[in-house]
Amino acid sequence: MRAYSKVLLKKYFETQSIIDSDIQSFNYFLEKELANVLEENKEVEPTIIPTNIDEFKIRFDKIWVTKPEIIEADGSKRTIYPAEARLRKITYSAPIFMDISAHIDGVERQSFTTQIGNMPIMLKSSMCHLHGLSREELIKRGEDPDDPGGYFIINGTEKVLVNIEDLANNNFVVEQAATGTSEFVGKLFSERGSFKIPHSIEKLKDGVFYLSFTRVKRIPMVVIIKALGLTKDEDIMKFVSTEQNYDEMLVNLFEFVSIKSEDEALDYIAKKIGITQSKELRVERMTEIVDKYLLPHIGTKREDRLFKAYNLCKMIKKYIRATRGELALDDKDNYTNKRLKLSGDLLADLFRVNIKVLIGDLLYNFQRIVKRGKFPSIKVVIREKLLTSRIYSSMATGNWVGGRKGVSQRIQRLNFLETLSHLQRVISPLSSSQENFEARALHPTHLGRLCPIETPEGTNIGLRKNLSLLASISHEIDEEEILKSLKGVGLKVVR
Repeated sequence: MRAYSKVLLKKYFETQSIIDSDIQSFNYFLEKELANVLEENKEVEPTIIPTNIDEFKIRFDKIWVTKPEIIEADGSKRTIYPAEARLRKITYSAPIFMDISAHIDGVERQSFTTQIGNMPIMLKSSMCHLHGLSREELIKRGEDPDDPGGYFIINGTEKVLVNIEDLANNNFVVEQAATGTSEFVGKLFSERGSFKIPHSIEKLKDGVFYLSFTRVKRIPMVVIIKALGLTKDEDIMKFVSTEQNYDEMLVNLFEFVSIKSEDEALDYIAKKIGITQSKELRVERMTEIVDKYLLPHIGTKREDRLFKAYNLCKMIKKYIRATRGELALDDKDNYTNKRLKLSGDLLADLFRVNIKVLIGDLLYNFQRIVKRGKFPSIKVVIREKLLTSRIYSSMATGNWVGGRKGVSQRIQRLNFLETLSHLQRVISPLSSSQENFEARALHPTHLGRLCPIETPEGTNIGLRKNLSLLASISHEIDEEEILKSLKGVGLKVVR
Protein backbone atom coordinates (compact mmCIF):
# COMPACT_ATOMS: atom_id res chain seq x y z
CA MET A 1 0.00 0.00 0.00
CA ARG A 2 2.82 2.41 0.88
CA ALA A 3 4.49 1.69 -2.45
CA TYR A 4 1.29 2.63 -4.30
CA SER A 5 0.78 5.83 -2.30
CA LYS A 6 4.41 6.86 -2.96
CA VAL A 7 3.92 6.45 -6.70
CA LEU A 8 0.59 8.33 -6.62
CA LEU A 9 2.01 11.23 -4.60
CA LYS A 10 5.05 11.47 -6.86
CA LYS A 11 2.83 11.49 -9.94
CA TYR A 12 0.52 14.11 -8.34
CA PHE A 13 3.39 16.55 -7.71
CA GLU A 14 4.82 15.96 -11.19
CA THR A 15 1.62 17.20 -12.80
CA GLN A 16 0.38 19.61 -10.08
CA SER A 17 2.05 22.51 -8.34
CA ILE A 18 1.12 23.38 -4.74
CA ILE A 19 0.31 26.93 -5.83
CA ASP A 20 -1.82 26.06 -8.88
CA SER A 21 -4.92 27.53 -7.22
CA ASP A 22 -3.20 30.90 -6.73
CA ILE A 23 -2.00 31.01 -10.34
CA GLN A 24 -5.51 30.12 -11.57
CA SER A 25 -6.92 32.90 -9.37
CA PHE A 26 -4.52 35.46 -10.91
CA ASN A 27 -5.33 34.22 -14.45
CA TYR A 28 -9.06 34.56 -13.69
CA PHE A 29 -8.45 38.12 -12.48
CA LEU A 30 -6.74 39.06 -15.76
CA GLU A 31 -9.23 37.28 -18.01
CA LYS A 32 -12.59 38.00 -16.31
CA GLU A 33 -12.36 40.14 -13.18
CA LEU A 34 -10.68 43.16 -14.87
CA ALA A 35 -13.58 43.30 -17.34
CA ASN A 36 -16.12 42.93 -14.47
CA VAL A 37 -14.55 45.87 -12.58
CA LEU A 38 -14.67 47.96 -15.77
CA GLU A 39 -18.35 46.99 -16.26
CA GLU A 40 -19.11 48.53 -12.83
CA ASN A 41 -17.61 51.85 -14.04
CA LYS A 42 -18.68 51.59 -17.70
CA GLU A 43 -19.81 55.19 -18.22
CA VAL A 44 -19.03 58.51 -16.56
CA GLU A 45 -20.50 61.98 -17.10
CA PRO A 46 -18.54 65.11 -16.20
CA THR A 47 -20.67 67.65 -14.30
CA ILE A 48 -19.01 70.61 -16.04
CA ILE A 49 -19.22 70.45 -19.84
CA PRO A 50 -18.86 73.09 -22.63
CA THR A 51 -21.96 75.31 -22.95
CA ASN A 52 -22.73 74.36 -26.56
CA ILE A 53 -23.15 70.65 -25.65
CA ASP A 54 -26.24 69.06 -24.04
CA GLU A 55 -24.75 65.70 -23.08
CA PHE A 56 -21.18 64.42 -22.82
CA LYS A 57 -20.29 60.87 -21.78
CA ILE A 58 -16.98 59.05 -21.45
CA ARG A 59 -17.31 55.31 -22.03
CA PHE A 60 -14.76 52.64 -21.10
CA ASP A 61 -15.25 49.84 -23.60
CA LYS A 62 -12.57 47.18 -23.15
CA ILE A 63 -9.57 46.41 -20.95
CA TRP A 64 -6.71 43.95 -21.37
CA VAL A 65 -3.17 43.23 -20.18
CA THR A 66 -0.27 42.19 -22.44
CA LYS A 67 2.98 40.39 -21.51
CA PRO A 68 5.71 42.06 -19.39
CA GLU A 69 7.92 44.58 -21.17
CA ILE A 70 10.31 47.39 -20.30
CA ILE A 71 10.82 50.87 -21.79
CA GLU A 72 14.51 51.76 -21.73
CA ALA A 73 15.88 55.29 -21.27
CA ASP A 74 16.13 55.76 -25.07
CA GLY A 75 12.40 54.97 -25.43
CA SER A 76 12.83 51.49 -26.92
CA LYS A 77 10.48 48.70 -25.79
CA ARG A 78 11.46 45.07 -25.29
CA THR A 79 10.38 42.02 -23.31
CA ILE A 80 11.76 41.53 -19.82
CA TYR A 81 12.32 38.27 -17.90
CA PRO A 82 12.11 37.89 -14.07
CA ALA A 83 15.89 37.35 -13.64
CA GLU A 84 16.61 40.77 -15.16
CA ALA A 85 13.92 42.43 -13.02
CA ARG A 86 15.57 41.02 -9.86
CA LEU A 87 19.08 42.09 -10.88
CA ARG A 88 18.12 45.61 -12.02
CA LYS A 89 15.74 46.16 -9.07
CA ILE A 90 12.76 46.93 -11.29
CA THR A 91 9.14 45.69 -11.29
CA TYR A 92 8.15 42.71 -13.42
CA SER A 93 4.99 44.19 -14.87
CA ALA A 94 2.93 44.45 -18.05
CA PRO A 95 1.02 47.40 -19.53
CA ILE A 96 -2.77 47.67 -19.07
CA PHE A 97 -4.58 48.96 -22.16
CA MET A 98 -8.08 50.36 -22.40
CA ASP A 99 -10.44 51.35 -25.24
CA ILE A 100 -12.05 54.69 -24.38
CA SER A 101 -14.66 56.61 -26.36
CA ALA A 102 -16.25 60.05 -25.99
CA HIS A 103 -19.93 60.53 -26.86
CA ILE A 104 -21.35 64.00 -27.54
CA ASP A 105 -25.19 64.18 -27.58
CA GLY A 106 -25.36 60.41 -28.11
CA VAL A 107 -22.91 60.39 -31.07
CA GLU A 108 -19.43 58.87 -30.78
CA ARG A 109 -16.89 61.61 -31.49
CA GLN A 110 -13.59 60.19 -30.30
CA SER A 111 -12.37 56.63 -29.82
CA PHE A 112 -8.85 55.52 -28.97
CA THR A 113 -6.75 52.89 -27.19
CA THR A 114 -4.43 54.04 -24.44
CA GLN A 115 -2.22 52.64 -21.70
CA ILE A 116 -3.73 53.42 -18.29
CA GLY A 117 -1.00 51.88 -16.12
CA ASN A 118 1.11 48.82 -15.39
CA MET A 119 0.09 45.60 -13.64
CA PRO A 120 2.64 43.46 -11.74
CA ILE A 121 2.59 39.95 -13.24
CA MET A 122 2.70 36.75 -11.19
CA LEU A 123 5.54 34.40 -12.12
CA LYS A 124 4.42 31.26 -14.03
CA SER A 125 0.93 32.77 -14.69
CA SER A 126 -0.53 32.75 -18.23
CA MET A 127 0.85 36.26 -18.96
CA CYS A 128 4.35 35.48 -17.64
CA HIS A 129 7.16 34.79 -20.15
CA LEU A 130 8.10 31.70 -18.09
CA HIS A 131 4.69 30.09 -18.64
CA GLY A 132 5.00 26.71 -20.36
CA LEU A 133 8.82 26.70 -20.59
CA SER A 134 10.72 23.41 -20.19
CA ARG A 135 13.39 22.86 -17.49
CA GLU A 136 16.21 23.56 -19.99
CA GLU A 137 14.59 26.80 -21.19
CA LEU A 138 14.06 27.95 -17.57
CA ILE A 139 17.75 27.36 -16.76
CA LYS A 140 18.69 29.27 -19.93
CA ARG A 141 16.58 32.21 -18.70
CA GLY A 142 18.38 32.22 -15.32
CA GLU A 143 15.57 30.60 -13.33
CA ASP A 144 15.54 27.69 -10.88
CA PRO A 145 13.54 24.99 -12.74
CA ASP A 146 12.05 23.79 -9.40
CA ASP A 147 10.87 27.28 -8.38
CA PRO A 148 7.04 27.11 -8.23
CA GLY A 149 6.36 30.78 -9.11
CA GLY A 150 3.17 32.28 -7.66
CA TYR A 151 4.84 35.50 -6.47
CA PHE A 152 5.57 38.98 -7.88
CA ILE A 153 8.74 41.05 -8.33
CA ILE A 154 8.29 44.64 -7.12
CA ASN A 155 11.36 46.92 -7.39
CA GLY A 156 13.56 43.82 -7.52
CA THR A 157 12.07 42.32 -4.32
CA GLU A 158 10.11 39.06 -4.44
CA LYS A 159 6.69 39.62 -2.90
CA VAL A 160 3.97 37.09 -2.12
CA LEU A 161 0.29 37.96 -1.57
CA VAL A 162 -0.79 35.84 1.38
CA ASN A 163 -4.22 34.19 1.29
CA ILE A 164 -6.77 35.77 3.63
CA GLU A 165 -9.59 33.75 5.17
CA ASP A 166 -12.86 35.52 5.71
CA LEU A 167 -16.47 34.66 6.50
CA ALA A 168 -18.38 33.66 3.36
CA ASN A 169 -20.30 36.52 1.76
CA ASN A 170 -23.99 36.32 0.87
CA ASN A 171 -24.46 33.49 3.38
CA PHE A 172 -27.01 33.93 6.20
CA VAL A 173 -25.87 32.54 9.55
CA VAL A 174 -27.72 32.45 12.88
CA GLU A 175 -25.68 32.33 16.10
CA GLN A 176 -25.97 32.95 19.83
CA ALA A 177 -25.56 36.67 20.58
CA ALA A 178 -22.65 37.47 22.91
CA THR A 179 -24.08 40.82 24.03
CA GLY A 180 -27.22 42.90 23.49
CA THR A 181 -30.91 42.47 24.15
CA SER A 182 -31.52 39.72 21.60
CA GLU A 183 -30.62 36.14 22.56
CA PHE A 184 -29.86 35.15 18.95
CA VAL A 185 -28.59 37.18 16.02
CA GLY A 186 -28.72 36.48 12.29
CA LYS A 187 -25.88 37.89 10.19
CA LEU A 188 -25.25 38.28 6.47
CA PHE A 189 -22.49 40.10 4.55
CA SER A 190 -23.98 41.12 1.22
CA GLU A 191 -21.25 41.70 -1.37
CA ARG A 192 -21.54 42.99 -4.91
CA GLY A 193 -18.67 44.81 -6.64
CA SER A 194 -17.35 47.48 -4.29
CA PHE A 195 -20.28 47.05 -1.85
CA LYS A 196 -19.84 44.83 1.20
CA ILE A 197 -22.73 45.56 3.52
CA PRO A 198 -23.34 43.81 6.86
CA HIS A 199 -26.98 42.95 7.63
CA SER A 200 -28.15 41.73 11.03
CA ILE A 201 -31.49 40.36 12.22
CA GLU A 202 -32.58 40.29 15.86
CA LYS A 203 -35.78 39.68 17.81
CA LEU A 204 -36.28 42.02 20.76
CA LYS A 205 -38.45 41.57 23.87
CA ASP A 206 -41.53 42.99 22.06
CA GLY A 207 -41.46 39.91 19.77
CA VAL A 208 -40.74 41.99 16.63
CA PHE A 209 -38.01 41.05 14.14
CA TYR A 210 -35.67 43.94 13.38
CA LEU A 211 -33.21 44.36 10.49
CA SER A 212 -30.15 46.63 10.49
CA PHE A 213 -28.01 47.52 7.44
CA THR A 214 -25.81 50.58 6.68
CA ARG A 215 -27.40 53.61 8.40
CA VAL A 216 -30.78 51.85 8.67
CA LYS A 217 -30.75 50.64 12.26
CA ARG A 218 -33.34 48.32 13.83
CA ILE A 219 -36.25 48.69 11.44
CA PRO A 220 -39.10 46.13 11.72
CA MET A 221 -38.61 43.49 9.00
CA VAL A 222 -42.31 43.33 8.11
CA VAL A 223 -42.20 47.05 7.19
CA ILE A 224 -39.12 46.50 4.98
CA ILE A 225 -40.81 43.53 3.26
CA LYS A 226 -43.88 45.72 2.60
CA ALA A 227 -41.60 48.49 1.27
CA LEU A 228 -40.23 45.97 -1.25
CA GLY A 229 -43.67 45.37 -2.74
CA LEU A 230 -44.94 42.34 -0.80
CA THR A 231 -47.76 44.27 0.88
CA LYS A 232 -50.37 41.54 1.59
CA ASP A 233 -50.05 39.91 5.03
CA GLU A 234 -51.24 36.62 3.55
CA ASP A 235 -48.42 36.64 0.95
CA ILE A 236 -45.77 37.42 3.59
CA MET A 237 -47.03 34.50 5.71
CA LYS A 238 -47.01 32.21 2.65
CA PHE A 239 -43.42 33.10 1.70
CA VAL A 240 -42.15 32.64 5.27
CA SER A 241 -43.61 29.13 5.31
CA THR A 242 -46.29 27.17 3.48
CA GLU A 243 -46.09 24.19 5.88
CA GLN A 244 -47.05 25.93 9.12
CA ASN A 245 -48.09 29.31 10.52
CA TYR A 246 -45.55 30.68 12.96
CA ASP A 247 -47.05 32.53 15.92
CA GLU A 248 -43.99 34.82 15.95
CA MET A 249 -45.01 36.10 12.49
CA LEU A 250 -48.61 36.77 13.54
CA VAL A 251 -47.35 39.18 16.25
CA ASN A 252 -45.24 41.03 13.65
CA LEU A 253 -48.01 41.24 11.06
CA PHE A 254 -50.59 42.43 13.62
CA GLU A 255 -48.22 45.16 14.84
CA PHE A 256 -47.96 46.77 11.37
CA VAL A 257 -51.36 45.91 9.89
CA SER A 258 -52.06 49.64 9.28
CA ILE A 259 -49.26 49.88 6.66
CA LYS A 260 -50.96 48.98 3.39
CA SER A 261 -48.73 50.27 0.56
CA GLU A 262 -45.04 50.50 -0.49
CA ASP A 263 -44.96 54.29 -0.11
CA GLU A 264 -46.38 54.14 3.45
CA ALA A 265 -43.74 51.56 4.39
CA LEU A 266 -40.91 53.60 2.80
CA ASP A 267 -42.12 56.75 4.57
CA TYR A 268 -42.25 54.88 7.92
CA ILE A 269 -38.60 53.74 7.49
CA ALA A 270 -37.49 57.24 6.35
CA LYS A 271 -39.00 58.82 9.48
CA LYS A 272 -37.39 56.17 11.69
CA ILE A 273 -33.89 56.84 10.35
CA GLY A 274 -34.33 60.61 10.61
CA ILE A 275 -34.88 61.84 7.03
CA THR A 276 -36.69 65.16 7.57
CA GLN A 277 -37.79 66.36 4.11
CA SER A 278 -41.18 66.44 2.37
CA LYS A 279 -42.94 63.09 1.92
CA GLU A 280 -42.02 62.80 -1.82
CA LEU A 281 -38.34 63.42 -1.13
CA ARG A 282 -38.37 61.09 1.89
CA VAL A 283 -39.84 58.24 -0.18
CA GLU A 284 -37.44 58.94 -3.07
CA ARG A 285 -34.35 58.86 -0.84
CA MET A 286 -35.54 55.75 0.96
CA THR A 287 -36.21 54.00 -2.37
CA GLU A 288 -32.60 54.70 -3.39
CA ILE A 289 -31.25 53.33 -0.08
CA VAL A 290 -33.39 50.17 -0.33
CA ASP A 291 -32.42 49.53 -3.97
CA LYS A 292 -28.71 50.20 -3.52
CA TYR A 293 -27.81 49.00 -0.02
CA LEU A 294 -30.37 46.33 0.94
CA LEU A 295 -29.06 42.90 -0.15
CA PRO A 296 -27.09 44.32 -3.14
CA HIS A 297 -25.89 40.80 -4.10
CA ILE A 298 -29.46 40.00 -5.25
CA GLY A 299 -29.59 43.14 -7.38
CA THR A 300 -29.70 46.93 -7.28
CA LYS A 301 -32.59 47.56 -9.70
CA ARG A 302 -36.27 48.12 -9.06
CA GLU A 303 -37.25 44.73 -10.54
CA ASP A 304 -35.09 42.93 -7.94
CA ARG A 305 -37.21 44.13 -5.00
CA LEU A 306 -39.60 41.16 -4.87
CA PHE A 307 -36.66 38.74 -4.82
CA LYS A 308 -35.25 40.68 -1.87
CA ALA A 309 -38.61 40.39 -0.10
CA TYR A 310 -38.71 36.59 -0.70
CA ASN A 311 -35.16 36.27 0.64
CA LEU A 312 -36.00 38.27 3.79
CA CYS A 313 -38.99 35.93 4.36
CA LYS A 314 -36.70 32.89 4.09
CA MET A 315 -34.23 34.49 6.52
CA ILE A 316 -37.06 35.01 9.05
CA LYS A 317 -38.00 31.33 8.67
CA LYS A 318 -34.42 30.17 9.28
CA TYR A 319 -34.10 32.55 12.27
CA ILE A 320 -37.37 31.26 13.85
CA ARG A 321 -36.40 27.61 13.31
CA ALA A 322 -32.89 28.13 14.72
CA THR A 323 -34.18 29.96 17.82
CA ARG A 324 -36.75 27.19 18.43
CA GLY A 325 -34.03 24.55 18.26
CA GLU A 326 -35.44 22.92 15.08
CA LEU A 327 -32.24 23.85 13.20
CA ALA A 328 -28.68 23.74 14.52
CA LEU A 329 -27.04 27.15 15.02
CA ASP A 330 -24.34 28.04 12.49
CA ASP A 331 -20.70 27.64 13.46
CA LYS A 332 -18.53 30.55 12.30
CA ASP A 333 -15.38 28.42 12.63
CA ASN A 334 -16.70 25.70 10.34
CA TYR A 335 -14.76 25.97 7.08
CA THR A 336 -17.94 25.64 4.99
CA ASN A 337 -18.81 29.13 6.28
CA LYS A 338 -15.43 30.57 5.26
CA ARG A 339 -13.82 31.57 1.99
CA LEU A 340 -10.21 32.22 1.05
CA LYS A 341 -9.21 35.37 -0.79
CA LEU A 342 -6.37 34.46 -3.15
CA SER A 343 -4.09 36.76 -5.17
CA GLY A 344 -6.69 37.35 -7.88
CA ASP A 345 -9.39 38.42 -5.38
CA LEU A 346 -6.98 40.68 -3.49
CA LEU A 347 -5.77 42.36 -6.69
CA ALA A 348 -9.38 42.79 -7.85
CA ASP A 349 -10.13 44.66 -4.58
CA LEU A 350 -7.05 46.85 -5.10
CA PHE A 351 -7.79 47.52 -8.77
CA ARG A 352 -11.48 48.29 -8.08
CA VAL A 353 -10.58 51.09 -5.66
CA ASN A 354 -7.75 52.50 -7.78
CA ILE A 355 -9.66 52.55 -11.08
CA LYS A 356 -12.21 54.77 -9.28
CA VAL A 357 -9.35 57.07 -8.21
CA LEU A 358 -8.11 57.18 -11.83
CA ILE A 359 -11.61 58.00 -13.16
CA GLY A 360 -12.02 60.70 -10.48
CA ASP A 361 -8.67 62.23 -11.49
CA LEU A 362 -9.62 62.07 -15.20
CA LEU A 363 -12.90 63.92 -14.51
CA TYR A 364 -11.15 66.52 -12.32
CA ASN A 365 -8.53 67.28 -15.03
CA PHE A 366 -11.19 67.37 -17.79
CA GLN A 367 -13.45 69.77 -15.85
CA ARG A 368 -10.53 72.00 -14.86
CA ILE A 369 -9.62 72.53 -18.55
CA VAL A 370 -13.31 73.03 -19.55
CA LYS A 371 -13.57 75.82 -16.94
CA ARG A 372 -10.79 77.64 -18.78
CA GLY A 373 -12.96 77.64 -21.90
CA LYS A 374 -11.16 74.85 -23.77
CA PHE A 375 -12.46 71.43 -24.85
CA PRO A 376 -9.70 68.89 -24.10
CA SER A 377 -9.12 65.50 -25.70
CA ILE A 378 -9.62 62.72 -23.10
CA LYS A 379 -6.27 61.19 -24.12
CA VAL A 380 -4.51 64.27 -22.69
CA VAL A 381 -6.17 64.13 -19.24
CA ILE A 382 -5.35 60.48 -18.37
CA ARG A 383 -2.39 60.10 -16.00
CA GLU A 384 -1.15 56.53 -16.42
CA LYS A 385 1.44 56.92 -13.63
CA LEU A 386 -1.32 57.42 -11.05
CA LEU A 387 -2.74 53.87 -11.26
CA THR A 388 0.73 52.30 -11.58
CA SER A 389 2.19 54.09 -8.55
CA ARG A 390 -0.81 53.27 -6.33
CA ILE A 391 -0.72 49.54 -7.22
CA TYR A 392 3.09 49.38 -6.79
CA SER A 393 2.85 51.22 -3.45
CA SER A 394 0.30 48.75 -2.02
CA MET A 395 2.30 45.75 -3.21
CA ALA A 396 5.59 47.16 -1.90
CA THR A 397 4.30 48.14 1.57
CA GLY A 398 1.58 45.47 2.07
CA ASN A 399 -0.97 48.16 3.05
CA TRP A 400 -4.15 47.12 1.27
CA VAL A 401 -7.56 48.68 0.71
CA GLY A 402 -9.95 48.36 3.66
CA GLY A 403 -7.16 49.11 6.15
CA ARG A 404 -5.54 45.66 5.91
CA LYS A 405 -1.83 45.44 6.61
CA GLY A 406 0.75 42.79 5.74
CA VAL A 407 -1.14 41.44 2.72
CA SER A 408 1.97 41.61 0.53
CA GLN A 409 5.06 40.12 2.20
CA ARG A 410 8.69 39.68 1.23
CA ILE A 411 9.10 36.01 0.34
CA GLN A 412 11.18 33.95 2.79
CA ARG A 413 14.14 32.35 1.06
CA LEU A 414 16.09 30.79 3.97
CA ASN A 415 15.49 27.39 2.40
CA PHE A 416 13.29 25.86 -0.28
CA LEU A 417 10.74 24.38 2.16
CA GLU A 418 10.25 27.73 3.87
CA THR A 419 9.55 29.33 0.49
CA LEU A 420 6.89 26.71 -0.27
CA SER A 421 5.45 27.18 3.22
CA HIS A 422 5.21 30.96 2.73
CA LEU A 423 3.38 30.53 -0.58
CA GLN A 424 0.82 28.33 1.25
CA ARG A 425 0.16 30.76 4.10
CA VAL A 426 -3.39 31.62 5.19
CA ILE A 427 -3.98 34.57 7.50
CA SER A 428 -7.08 35.27 9.58
CA PRO A 429 -8.15 38.95 9.77
CA LEU A 430 -8.77 38.65 13.55
CA SER A 431 -6.54 40.65 15.88
CA SER A 432 -3.65 38.66 17.39
CA SER A 433 -3.87 40.64 20.67
CA GLN A 434 -7.40 39.35 21.45
CA GLU A 435 -8.06 35.93 22.91
CA ASN A 436 -10.54 34.49 20.34
CA PHE A 437 -10.06 30.97 21.73
CA GLU A 438 -12.58 29.30 19.40
CA ALA A 439 -11.09 30.88 16.26
CA ARG A 440 -7.62 29.61 17.23
CA ALA A 441 -8.71 26.05 17.96
CA LEU A 442 -8.32 23.21 15.47
CA HIS A 443 -11.67 22.47 13.82
CA PRO A 444 -12.61 19.08 12.29
CA THR A 445 -13.29 20.82 8.94
CA HIS A 446 -9.60 21.87 8.72
CA LEU A 447 -8.67 18.26 7.94
CA GLY A 448 -7.35 17.98 4.39
CA ARG A 449 -7.68 21.74 3.92
CA LEU A 450 -5.26 23.20 6.47
CA CYS A 451 -2.18 21.73 8.09
CA PRO A 452 -3.00 20.84 11.74
CA ILE A 453 0.63 21.27 12.85
CA GLU A 454 2.11 24.25 11.04
CA THR A 455 1.12 27.36 12.99
CA PRO A 456 3.37 29.72 14.99
CA GLU A 457 3.68 29.61 18.78
CA GLY A 458 2.58 32.68 20.73
CA THR A 459 0.10 35.43 19.89
CA ASN A 460 -0.50 34.25 16.30
CA ILE A 461 -1.26 30.63 17.17
CA GLY A 462 -4.24 29.39 15.17
CA LEU A 463 -4.62 32.70 13.33
CA ARG A 464 -1.74 32.12 10.95
CA LYS A 465 -2.18 28.80 9.22
CA ASN A 466 -0.91 26.95 6.15
CA LEU A 467 -2.74 25.06 3.44
CA SER A 468 -2.34 21.28 3.36
CA LEU A 469 0.05 19.94 0.72
CA LEU A 470 -2.72 18.34 -1.32
CA ALA A 471 -5.24 21.16 -0.83
CA SER A 472 -6.69 22.72 -3.97
CA ILE A 473 -9.06 25.67 -3.90
CA SER A 474 -12.14 25.79 -6.12
CA HIS A 475 -12.86 29.05 -7.87
CA GLU A 476 -15.90 31.27 -7.99
CA ILE A 477 -18.44 30.16 -10.58
CA ASP A 478 -20.85 32.43 -12.40
CA GLU A 479 -24.26 32.10 -10.68
CA GLU A 480 -26.11 32.61 -13.97
CA GLU A 481 -24.63 29.36 -15.34
CA ILE A 482 -25.70 27.40 -12.23
CA LEU A 483 -29.23 28.86 -12.42
CA LYS A 484 -29.40 27.92 -16.12
CA SER A 485 -28.47 24.31 -15.26
CA LEU A 486 -30.98 24.20 -12.38
CA LYS A 487 -33.76 25.58 -14.61
CA GLY A 488 -32.88 22.85 -17.11
CA VAL A 489 -33.63 20.17 -14.48
CA GLY A 490 -36.94 21.74 -13.42
CA LEU A 491 -36.23 24.71 -11.09
CA LYS A 492 -39.13 27.16 -11.17
CA VAL A 493 -38.38 30.81 -10.46
CA VAL A 494 -40.91 32.60 -8.24
CA ARG A 495 -42.12 35.82 -9.83
